[in-house]
Amino acid sequence: MSQKQDNLIVVLDMGSAYTRLLAADLNEGSLRYRGHGIVESAGMRKGLIGELAPAIKAVKAVNDQAERMARANIGDCVIGVGGPHIRGLNTTGGVELGARLREITKDDVRNVVERARAVERPPDREILHLLPRQFILDDQPGIFDPIGMVGARLEVDLHIATCSGSALQSTVTCANRAGLEVTEAVLESIAAAEATLTSDERELGVCLLNIGSHSTDLAVFHEGAVAHTSSVPIGGAHFTNDLAVGLQMPVAQAEQLKREFGNAVVTDVPQNAEIEIANPHPQILRLRTIAEIIEPRARELLYFVKQDLRQSDLMEALHLEDVMDLLGAGCVLTGGGAMLPGLLDVTQSQMRVPARTGLPVRLSHMPGELIHPGFSTAIGMLLYAHRTRITRAAETNSLRAKLRAIFAASF
Repeated sequence: MSQKQDNLIVVLDMGSAYTRLLAADLNEGSLRYRGHGIVESAGMRKGLIGELAPAIKAVKAVNDQAERMARANIGDCVIGVGGPHIRGLNTTGGVELGARLREITKDDVRNVVERARAVERPPDREILHLLPRQFILDDQPGIFDPIGMVGARLEVDLHIATCSGSALQSTVTCANRAGLEVTEAVLESIAAAEATLTSDERELGVCLLNIGSHSTDLAVFHEGAVAHTSSVPIGGAHFTNDLAVGLQMPVAQAEQLKREFGNAVVTDVPQNAEIEIANPHPQILRLRTIAEIIEPRARELLYFVKQDLRQSDLMEALHLEDVMDLLGAGCVLTGGGAMLPGLLDVTQSQMRVPARTGLPVRLSHMPGELIHPGFSTAIGMLLYAHRTRITRAAETNSLRAKLRAIFAASF
């Protein structure tokens, strides 16, 4: 196995059902797949780490898989954060630049963002991302990069994505004890958006639903920027548990039935379709019975999504009469739970907007089996980490150029 490589980017996605680790390197400025690992999660409960030791064991196992495939030592990673503890809020802030017009600098942008982020929040909340929706320069809105422009007052509309501090620290501790240093944390819905949404969808307005095992994470984009982040406590495991209870069978058997015969629309299933199951004795089961259990939960999921959007601060922040008015591009469903047949139809009927399944973009040399909604978060985390690395490198090079110019001018 080769030594640790500086150009290797590694991401860790610890879900309730599966733990995934994905590695890529930079090849002529673009990402190239190197390897991945996937194991069943352990120690997780309702999207959070409930037992540290089994979770650490799962991370070590998935890291060993990825190292063998990538033929490289993996020492650090970017982690994903998601689940029912995710909260987002919109806020504003402004600074006076002086009595006379002057050029906007990076420090001015930093100051106005700091002013906007200075809002009260519970002590256990950790800020994951500060995401400017727009800057306003002398009452002129719709500015995305004010640096270099001239004005007297600068304002910002800011979205702040937060998570539970204890939940974040548990994930970091788990990765550290498995031998991985955490370099960055990314909101999973933002990462999934990186891998699945088009620029047109972000501009027109879209709601991404990242459907995990125990929760569905939301990210709403409007005019190209993040306008809302949240989570609702329903995911794929709830469909499985409903089947297990309704059909009085083990959860593993219910999960298999859901994957092979599940449908969220009863009328899509032929009336006379039947299968034979052992539960524990052989019996005949109507396929419509499965759909009759799944469909109410699917409608409940979309009801909670709609309620979350309507109870958010979106209407006030964006001056809307109905929050659904901003979803010009509709909804994009991704995550492992998005594969349930009929769920797109339920989304369209409940939300009254178009809906599609979000498949992640394909990296160079990446196996086709990873082009699956379950890998959207991990692939998106790679894209996000790659973009932030390029941005930081550009800022560093700019600073070095300025220092060289200062040094040259002193002689």
